[in-house]
Amino acid sequence: MPKVDLPLDQRNIIITRSKEGILDIKKIFISKGANVFDLPAISIGDPDDLKPLDEALDQINDFHWIIFSSSNGIKFVDKRLRYFNSSLKECSKKTKIAVVGEKTSKTLDNFGIKADFIPPEFVAESLIDNFPVSGYGLRVFVPRVQTGGRDLIADQFRKAGSRVFEVAAYETRCPDSIPEETIDIISNRKVDAIIFSSGKTVSNSALLLEKKLGKEWLGYCDEIKLLTIGPQTTKVCNKIFGRVDGQAQKYTFEGLLDTAINIFN
Repeated sequence: MPKVDLPLDQRNIIITRSKEGILDIKKIFISKGANVFDLPAISIGDPDDLKPLDEALDQINDFHWIIFSSSNGIKFVDKRLRYFNSSLKECSKKTKIAVVGEKTSKTLDNFGIKADFIPPEFVAESLIDNFPVSGYGLRVFVPRVQTGGRDLIADQFRKAGSRVFEVAAYETRCPDSIPEETIDIISNRKVDAIIFSSGKTVSNSALLLEKKLGKEWLGYCDEIKLLTIGPQTTKVCNKIFGRVDGQAQKYTFEGLLDTAINIFN
């Protein structure tokens, strides 16, 4: 029986995310007894072309709202503003900011900014359904990932009569390789679960596994529990892996932790 205070005692869990983003998540799983292995499935950097972002930032104080759907959007917008001797905190004095998720809200807090709106559920649909004002006549800035993200927020605000500036603020790319210790534990079929935090971590993990293990890569995952952070990640996981064993009820990493504990106890 696992120890009560260590419900994931000796469970081997792989976390897929960016190399930088894995660190904080590892801590909460390790605190519950898990052995955590890294599979950095995305690397994060500037978009291919910064000109559209720069043009949007040049008029940032003219927007009524900025809507962030990810922490990376916040970080890369602030980084670029600082290049022009400004900051997101300075701009937030004139422009309201909405965020989709809890982690995105915490990232904004770390920049010394309080979100003007956070939806009750941490998905784009909830932001759209519960937005505090009519979209008609609004100028809305939507910084986003260059490829692979959803168009839902921008599309719905346009339908509501907003003028939307949807611009790539960053890009997530597939790394070149998987750490050897992670490949070893997959090859030896000793993995209990893989944690997926976005659709791209699913698709990129599959690419990396095939690259390393060959066309039979999926067979190595037969006994592994596949856990996803939310509905969109679940869709991609079902498409690529053919199944999902658990989806977080609360679309956060703490929610994923709860899902893992429930599955293994």
